[in-house]
Amino acid sequence: MTSVVLNGVTPALSTLGVIRAEGPDAASFLHGQLTQDFALLGAGEARLAALCTAKGRMIASFIGIKPQPETILLVCSKDILAATLKRLSMFVMRAKAKLTDASAEFVVYGLAGTAIAGNGGDPSAAPGQRAVLTEVSLVSLYPSDGVPRALWIAPVDNAAPTGDSLDTGLWQWSEVRSGIVTLTKPVVEAFVPQMLNYESVGGVNFKKGCYPGQEIVARSQFRGTLKRRAYLVQADGAVAVGDEVFGGTDAEQSVGTVAQVAPAPGGGWSALISMQVAALEAGGLRAGTASGPALTVEPLPYPLLEDI
Repeated sequence: MTSVVLNGVTPALSTLGVIRAEGPDAASFLHGQLTQDFALLGAGEARLAALCTAKGRMIASFIGIKPQPETILLVCSKDILAATLKRLSMFVMRAKAKLTDASAEFVVYGLAGTAIAGNGGDPSAAPGQRAVLTEVSLVSLYPSDGVPRALWIAPVDNAAPTGDSLDTGLWQWSEVRSGIVTLTKPVVEAFVPQMLNYESVGGVNFKKGCYPGQEIVARSQFRGTLKRRAYLVQADGAVAVGDEVFGGTDAEQSVGTVAQVAPAPGGGWSALISMQVAALEAGGLRAGTASGPALTVEPLPYPLLEDI
């Protein structure tokens, strides 16, 4: 991998939107809908979580924070926000909670390297910690190749974070290199959380109560070895989210799906793919078709839960 200086502040991340849940039952409502514990979400924490179908398939992923006692903000990909908001709202019923699209009221920036400390954050904070800077939330993310990263979430009328400019494309590449998939429209309902390693990066709580798809997600975890995992790869040509992945032993049957991609600054493309564990050993991986761009698997930046 070409040496890249990942440092600075991105322009506002226009691909991300914000759902606001507010009311006395906001936390308990989301607790019953998402894969993570929102009932015990503290002011200094953030949650990675998924919304699943009854069959355990992910239809959205979020980073959730609690800026006020009866308010939770869910940051997600903007291309699935409207459908996600509609689906969540269907289940509010008698809960004292109101869900709205608050994307126009908040702005999200990406911070990397020294820009975190330069804006009052702690670059050594563990992923999932939230620093509160007046009205600003600074959420620690998984690092990219050892470089600390964070999301800056604030009302639109707040001053922007300061620091060197960080190209948005470089930030998107760092998102892939972090190993954490943000679900987007092309792969809605393509994966159960473990297929994206969500149980290994704090995206699933197996001790909390029921939520849609909980039984299937739990069964996938506790009944035998997981057959599909997410892998970090480098491609020698252009690949796209939703592309099928093929192995060298079968040109007809796909072994996985591309979940997130970004152009690599040193050439080629970096991607996160979800594929059959058995295909890793077989090798010969290609994207799109059996003769498409070759994929080289690289080490994940975190241990898988079953390997700890």
